[in-house]
Amino acid sequence: MFSESFKSFNWQATTKQIYSKTAADVERALAKTDKRTLDDFQALISPAAAPYLEQMAALSQQITHKRFGKTIQLFAPMYLSNECQNICTYCGFSLDNPIKRTTLSATQILAEISVIKDMGYDHILLVTGEANKTVGVEYFKNALQIIRPHFAHISIEVQPLNQPDYEELVPFGLNTVLVYQETYKQDTYKIHHPKGKKSNFTYRLDTADRIGKAEVKKIGLGVLLGLEDWRTDSFCTALHLDYLERTYWKSKYSISFPRLRPAEGYLEPKVIMDDRELTQLICAYRIYNEEVELSLSTRESEHFRNNVFKLGVTTMSAGSKTNPGGYCTETDSLEQFETSDERSSKEIAAMIQNQGYEVVWKDWDMAYDYH
Repeated sequence: MFSESFKSFNWQATTKQIYSKTAADVERALAKTDKRTLDDFQALISPAAAPYLEQMAALSQQITHKRFGKTIQLFAPMYLSNECQNICTYCGFSLDNPIKRTTLSATQILAEISVIKDMGYDHILLVTGEANKTVGVEYFKNALQIIRPHFAHISIEVQPLNQPDYEELVPFGLNTVLVYQETYKQDTYKIHHPKGKKSNFTYRLDTADRIGKAEVKKIGLGVLLGLEDWRTDSFCTALHLDYLERTYWKSKYSISFPRLRPAEGYLEPKVIMDDRELTQLICAYRIYNEEVELSLSTRESEHFRNNVFKLGVTTMSAGSKTNPGGYCTETDSLEQFETSDERSSKEIAAMIQNQGYEVVWKDWDMAYDYH
């Protein structure tokens, strides 16, 4: 399990390594023609790489076009429930927020599906709060049975499950599981997750292992940018990715870049990550790992997404609603967080196509063989 090897990880020492990288380290990483290392990734996310952003962007775009073509996949999230038994300081669904709790019925799910299909989607991400008794494995199986006939690819972002649970869901149409560690700094993690099953740092850290052992087709990783030093947290994500790719080579992988957004009980970020730094991080990931899919959500602004999607991103959401029933059945329910880019799926698709890119509504594997 990743947690075993992660015990030897030293946050302070790694932070010092990243911040001590020089221009020569960055230039060496950029000049490589063979596979780049985690040490190269440290150089590319370091402050020393900031002056090389234009060069990084050009290289990242070149690698992306060679590997994925000029193609962007679009997907939509569908929130099934905001019920949650965790207290998380940054989330609108947190147990201590006095909000109306909603879990979609089969009828409501079908109504939401109708709207999302009209938007053009064939790839859907199912999201819930973490409440095992209300939205547990049986609820997920029922939801997947309803949803599967309508979508070619189904992803979930729900509470971490045990390996047999994932194995049980795969035959019902589960393709991808997203699980974000939020932060890899354990002391900070405890501060932001004081109550509930999510407070177990190690159990969450080993979730990707359980997903990999269940042979789920794709695993998504990420941290919530703003809780801790983004450079060290992102290096931990890359370290985790490296371990998973070597251990569970049958699965594919994606990385997301959620920056902390306003929500009910809003938490001020500990660290502010500006647009240039997020661009640097996206490019660093693409240069470091030419295979991994990179996803950019509607948390980011219209202006930012219009310009950055060309620099390494492969997947984007559009027209997103972050509340259960938000598309048509419970439009007044509380959002998990505020979106920034509120354009429709058709507007996003037009923007992408106007810049010479193809829009893919299905999953990559169903669109074409990109290996």
